[in-house]
Amino acid sequence: MEAWPVYLLTGSVVGFIAGLLGIGGGLLMVPILAATFISLDFPADRIVHIALGTTTAIITLTAISSLRAHHARGAVNWPVVRYMTPGIIAGALIGSTLAGQLSNRVLGVIFVLFIYSAATQMWLNLKPGADYALPGKVGLLTAGGVIGAISSLVAIGGGLLTVPFLSACQVRMHHAIGTAAAVGFPVALASAAGYAVNGLLQTQPLPDYSLGYIYLPALMMVAMTSTVTAPWGAKTAHILPAVALRKIFAGLLYLLGTKLLLDFLG
Repeated sequence: MEAWPVYLLTGSVVGFIAGLLGIGGGLLMVPILAATFISLDFPADRIVHIALGTTTAIITLTAISSLRAHHARGAVNWPVVRYMTPGIIAGALIGSTLAGQLSNRVLGVIFVLFIYSAATQMWLNLKPGADYALPGKVGLLTAGGVIGAISSLVAIGGGLLTVPFLSACQVRMHHAIGTAAAVGFPVALASAAGYAVNGLLQTQPLPDYSLGYIYLPALMMVAMTSTVTAPWGAKTAHILPAVALRKIFAGLLYLLGTKLLLDFLG
Protein backbone atom coordinates (compact mmCIF):
# COMPACT_ATOMS: atom_id res chain seq x y z
CA MET A 1 0.00 0.00 0.00
CA GLU A 2 2.97 2.35 0.41
CA ALA A 3 3.08 2.68 -3.38
CA TRP A 4 -0.55 3.83 -3.80
CA PRO A 5 0.31 7.51 -4.60
CA VAL A 6 2.50 6.30 -7.48
CA TYR A 7 -0.26 4.07 -8.81
CA LEU A 8 -2.91 6.82 -8.65
CA LEU A 9 -0.68 9.44 -10.32
CA THR A 10 0.41 6.98 -13.00
CA GLY A 11 -3.20 6.17 -13.76
CA SER A 12 -4.15 9.83 -14.12
CA VAL A 13 -1.35 10.55 -16.60
CA VAL A 14 -1.59 7.43 -18.74
CA GLY A 15 -5.37 7.60 -18.92
CA PHE A 16 -5.23 11.11 -20.35
CA ILE A 17 -2.51 10.15 -22.83
CA ALA A 18 -4.44 7.03 -23.87
CA GLY A 19 -7.40 9.16 -24.85
CA LEU A 20 -5.31 11.93 -26.40
CA LEU A 21 -3.04 9.84 -28.61
CA GLY A 22 -5.08 6.67 -29.07
CA ILE A 23 -2.51 4.53 -27.25
CA GLY A 24 -2.84 2.41 -24.15
CA GLY A 25 -0.17 4.15 -22.10
CA GLY A 26 1.86 0.98 -21.66
CA LEU A 27 5.14 2.62 -22.63
CA LEU A 28 4.75 4.87 -19.59
CA MET A 29 3.31 2.30 -17.21
CA VAL A 30 5.82 -0.51 -17.67
CA PRO A 31 8.97 1.39 -16.58
CA ILE A 32 7.13 3.15 -13.74
CA LEU A 33 5.66 -0.10 -12.43
CA ALA A 34 8.95 -1.93 -12.89
CA ALA A 35 10.78 0.70 -10.81
CA THR A 36 8.04 0.51 -8.17
CA PHE A 37 8.18 -3.29 -8.05
CA ILE A 38 11.96 -3.19 -7.68
CA SER A 39 11.56 -0.91 -4.64
CA LEU A 40 9.03 -3.40 -3.20
CA ASP A 41 11.54 -6.28 -3.57
CA PHE A 42 9.46 -8.33 -5.97
CA PRO A 43 11.23 -11.43 -7.42
CA ALA A 44 14.10 -9.93 -9.41
CA ASP A 45 13.81 -12.25 -12.41
CA ARG A 46 10.04 -11.66 -12.76
CA ILE A 47 9.92 -7.86 -12.41
CA VAL A 48 9.39 -7.10 -16.10
CA HIS A 49 6.91 -9.96 -16.52
CA ILE A 50 4.75 -8.61 -13.67
CA ALA A 51 5.03 -5.04 -14.98
CA LEU A 52 3.99 -6.16 -18.48
CA GLY A 53 1.14 -8.36 -17.26
CA THR A 54 -0.23 -5.71 -14.89
CA THR A 55 0.00 -3.08 -17.61
CA THR A 56 -1.98 -5.13 -20.13
CA ALA A 57 -4.72 -5.67 -17.54
CA ILE A 58 -4.84 -1.94 -16.82
CA ILE A 59 -4.99 -1.11 -20.54
CA THR A 60 -8.04 -3.36 -20.85
CA LEU A 61 -9.99 -1.03 -18.58
CA THR A 62 -8.46 2.15 -19.99
CA ALA A 63 -9.32 1.04 -23.52
CA ILE A 64 -13.01 0.64 -22.67
CA SER A 65 -13.23 4.22 -21.46
CA SER A 66 -11.22 5.58 -24.38
CA LEU A 67 -13.08 3.68 -27.11
CA ARG A 68 -16.47 4.76 -25.72
CA ALA A 69 -15.38 8.39 -25.91
CA HIS A 70 -14.14 8.02 -29.50
CA HIS A 71 -17.23 6.02 -30.51
CA ALA A 72 -19.45 8.80 -29.18
CA ARG A 73 -17.70 11.13 -31.63
CA GLY A 74 -18.17 8.72 -34.54
CA ALA A 75 -14.42 8.17 -34.87
CA VAL A 76 -14.31 4.33 -34.80
CA ASN A 77 -14.30 2.28 -38.01
CA TRP A 78 -16.05 -0.79 -36.63
CA PRO A 79 -15.73 -3.00 -39.76
CA VAL A 80 -11.93 -2.62 -39.54
CA VAL A 81 -12.03 -3.49 -35.83
CA ARG A 82 -14.18 -6.56 -36.54
CA TYR A 83 -11.88 -7.96 -39.23
CA MET A 84 -8.67 -7.28 -37.27
CA THR A 85 -9.84 -8.68 -33.93
CA PRO A 86 -9.41 -12.46 -34.57
CA GLY A 87 -5.82 -11.89 -35.69
CA ILE A 88 -5.22 -9.55 -32.76
CA ILE A 89 -6.40 -12.13 -30.23
CA ALA A 90 -4.25 -14.90 -31.72
CA GLY A 91 -1.20 -12.65 -31.99
CA ALA A 92 -1.60 -11.31 -28.45
CA LEU A 93 -1.78 -14.82 -26.98
CA ILE A 94 1.36 -15.79 -28.89
CA GLY A 95 3.19 -12.66 -27.77
CA SER A 96 2.32 -13.05 -24.09
CA THR A 97 3.29 -16.75 -24.18
CA LEU A 98 6.65 -15.87 -25.74
CA ALA A 99 7.21 -13.21 -23.08
CA GLY A 100 6.66 -15.81 -20.38
CA GLN A 101 9.49 -17.91 -21.81
CA LEU A 102 12.04 -15.08 -21.94
CA SER A 103 14.32 -14.05 -19.10
CA ASN A 104 13.76 -10.80 -17.23
CA ARG A 105 16.88 -9.23 -18.77
CA VAL A 106 16.06 -10.21 -22.35
CA LEU A 107 12.47 -9.04 -21.99
CA GLY A 108 13.66 -5.78 -20.46
CA VAL A 109 16.12 -5.12 -23.28
CA ILE A 110 13.41 -5.78 -25.88
CA PHE A 111 11.14 -3.30 -24.13
CA VAL A 112 13.83 -0.60 -23.82
CA LEU A 113 14.72 -0.92 -27.51
CA PHE A 114 11.05 -0.59 -28.41
CA ILE A 115 10.54 2.42 -26.16
CA TYR A 116 13.54 4.21 -27.72
CA SER A 117 12.22 3.40 -31.19
CA ALA A 118 8.74 4.68 -30.34
CA ALA A 119 10.13 7.85 -28.75
CA THR A 120 12.24 8.57 -31.83
CA GLN A 121 9.26 8.06 -34.12
CA MET A 122 7.20 10.47 -32.04
CA TRP A 123 9.94 13.09 -31.69
CA LEU A 124 10.67 13.17 -35.42
CA ASN A 125 6.97 12.77 -36.25
CA LEU A 126 7.79 10.02 -38.72
CA LYS A 127 4.71 8.92 -40.62
CA PRO A 128 4.23 6.52 -43.49
CA GLY A 129 2.91 7.98 -46.69
CA ALA A 130 -0.79 7.48 -47.33
CA ASP A 131 -0.02 5.40 -50.41
CA TYR A 132 -2.14 2.33 -49.80
CA ALA A 133 -5.78 1.33 -49.64
CA LEU A 134 -7.27 -0.62 -46.76
CA PRO A 135 -6.63 -4.33 -47.40
CA GLY A 136 -9.38 -6.92 -47.49
CA LYS A 137 -10.42 -9.29 -44.74
CA VAL A 138 -7.28 -11.47 -44.98
CA GLY A 139 -5.00 -8.43 -44.99
CA LEU A 140 -6.69 -6.92 -41.94
CA LEU A 141 -6.58 -10.31 -40.17
CA THR A 142 -2.83 -10.59 -40.85
CA ALA A 143 -2.17 -7.01 -39.77
CA GLY A 144 -4.12 -7.70 -36.59
CA GLY A 145 -1.97 -10.75 -35.86
CA VAL A 146 1.29 -8.81 -36.22
CA ILE A 147 -0.02 -5.87 -34.18
CA GLY A 148 -1.36 -8.18 -31.49
CA ALA A 149 1.88 -10.15 -31.11
CA ILE A 150 4.15 -7.11 -30.88
CA SER A 151 1.74 -5.18 -28.65
CA SER A 152 1.47 -8.08 -26.22
CA LEU A 153 5.22 -8.57 -26.04
CA VAL A 154 5.82 -4.95 -25.02
CA ALA A 155 2.46 -4.27 -23.28
CA ILE A 156 1.05 -1.53 -25.47
CA GLY A 157 -2.55 -1.10 -26.54
CA GLY A 158 -1.67 -1.32 -30.21
CA GLY A 159 -2.14 2.37 -31.00
CA LEU A 160 1.52 2.96 -31.83
CA LEU A 161 1.23 0.34 -34.54
CA THR A 162 -2.43 0.65 -35.54
CA VAL A 163 -2.45 4.43 -36.12
CA PRO A 164 0.49 4.40 -38.61
CA PHE A 165 -0.98 1.34 -40.36
CA LEU A 166 -4.38 2.97 -40.81
CA SER A 167 -2.85 6.31 -41.76
CA ALA A 168 -0.82 4.58 -44.48
CA CYS A 169 -4.12 3.13 -45.72
CA GLN A 170 -5.57 6.65 -46.13
CA VAL A 171 -7.75 6.61 -43.01
CA ARG A 172 -8.27 10.10 -41.56
CA MET A 173 -6.14 10.73 -38.47
CA HIS A 174 -9.04 11.19 -36.03
CA HIS A 175 -10.63 7.98 -37.30
CA ALA A 176 -7.26 6.19 -37.14
CA ILE A 177 -6.86 7.25 -33.49
CA GLY A 178 -10.44 6.30 -32.62
CA THR A 179 -10.16 2.92 -34.35
CA ALA A 180 -6.82 2.28 -32.63
CA ALA A 181 -8.50 2.95 -29.28
CA ALA A 182 -11.14 0.33 -30.11
CA VAL A 183 -8.53 -2.17 -31.32
CA GLY A 184 -6.69 -1.66 -28.04
CA PHE A 185 -9.39 -3.48 -26.09
CA PRO A 186 -9.04 -6.97 -27.67
CA VAL A 187 -5.24 -6.50 -27.73
CA ALA A 188 -5.13 -5.81 -24.02
CA LEU A 189 -7.75 -8.39 -23.03
CA ALA A 190 -6.03 -11.26 -24.84
CA SER A 191 -2.61 -10.12 -23.63
CA ALA A 192 -3.76 -9.89 -20.01
CA ALA A 193 -5.27 -13.38 -20.22
CA GLY A 194 -2.00 -14.72 -21.64
CA TYR A 195 0.11 -13.13 -18.89
CA ALA A 196 -2.26 -14.35 -16.18
CA VAL A 197 -2.21 -17.95 -17.43
CA ASN A 198 1.55 -18.03 -18.05
CA GLY A 199 2.19 -16.63 -14.59
CA LEU A 200 -0.07 -19.20 -12.97
CA LEU A 201 1.72 -22.01 -14.81
CA GLN A 202 5.22 -21.10 -13.64
CA THR A 203 6.44 -22.56 -10.33
CA GLN A 204 8.32 -19.61 -8.80
CA PRO A 205 6.41 -17.83 -6.01
CA LEU A 206 4.94 -14.48 -7.01
CA PRO A 207 3.92 -11.55 -4.77
CA ASP A 208 0.76 -11.83 -2.70
CA TYR A 209 -2.39 -10.57 -4.40
CA SER A 210 -1.12 -11.56 -7.84
CA LEU A 211 -3.14 -13.29 -10.54
CA GLY A 212 -0.35 -14.86 -12.52
CA TYR A 213 1.76 -11.95 -13.74
CA ILE A 214 -0.95 -9.41 -12.89
CA TYR A 215 -0.45 -7.54 -9.61
CA LEU A 216 -3.98 -6.73 -8.49
CA PRO A 217 -3.36 -3.74 -6.13
CA ALA A 218 -1.59 -1.82 -8.91
CA LEU A 219 -4.28 -2.85 -11.40
CA MET A 220 -7.11 -1.51 -9.26
CA MET A 221 -5.49 1.79 -8.27
CA VAL A 222 -4.10 2.71 -11.68
CA ALA A 223 -7.35 1.74 -13.40
CA MET A 224 -9.38 3.79 -10.92
CA THR A 225 -7.86 7.07 -12.09
CA SER A 226 -7.01 6.17 -15.71
CA THR A 227 -10.63 5.41 -16.61
CA VAL A 228 -11.59 8.88 -15.35
CA THR A 229 -8.97 10.83 -17.30
CA ALA A 230 -9.09 8.88 -20.60
CA PRO A 231 -12.27 10.65 -21.81
CA TRP A 232 -10.63 14.00 -21.05
CA GLY A 233 -7.75 13.05 -23.32
CA ALA A 234 -10.12 11.92 -26.07
CA LYS A 235 -11.97 15.23 -25.86
CA THR A 236 -8.71 17.18 -26.01
CA ALA A 237 -7.59 15.21 -29.08
CA HIS A 238 -10.48 16.75 -31.02
CA ILE A 239 -9.69 20.29 -29.86
CA LEU A 240 -5.92 20.80 -29.74
CA PRO A 241 -3.05 19.85 -32.06
CA ALA A 242 -1.00 17.16 -30.34
CA VAL A 243 2.43 17.93 -31.90
CA ALA A 244 3.92 19.62 -28.82
CA LEU A 245 2.40 17.02 -26.51
CA ARG A 246 3.88 14.23 -28.62
CA LYS A 247 7.36 15.73 -28.21
CA ILE A 248 6.91 16.06 -24.46
CA PHE A 249 5.71 12.47 -24.36
CA ALA A 250 8.69 11.34 -26.46
CA GLY A 251 11.13 13.08 -24.11
CA LEU A 252 9.50 11.40 -21.13
CA LEU A 253 9.82 8.02 -22.87
CA TYR A 254 13.55 8.56 -23.37
CA LEU A 255 13.97 9.32 -19.68
CA LEU A 256 11.90 6.36 -18.50
CA GLY A 257 13.59 3.98 -20.93
CA THR A 258 17.01 5.08 -19.74
CA LYS A 259 15.96 4.72 -16.10
CA LEU A 260 14.76 1.18 -16.76
CA LEU A 261 17.99 0.34 -18.61
CA LEU A 262 20.10 1.66 -15.73
CA ASP A 263 18.06 -0.42 -13.29
CA PHE A 264 18.90 -3.54 -15.30
CA LEU A 265 22.58 -2.63 -15.60
CA GLY A 266 22.68 -2.00 -11.89
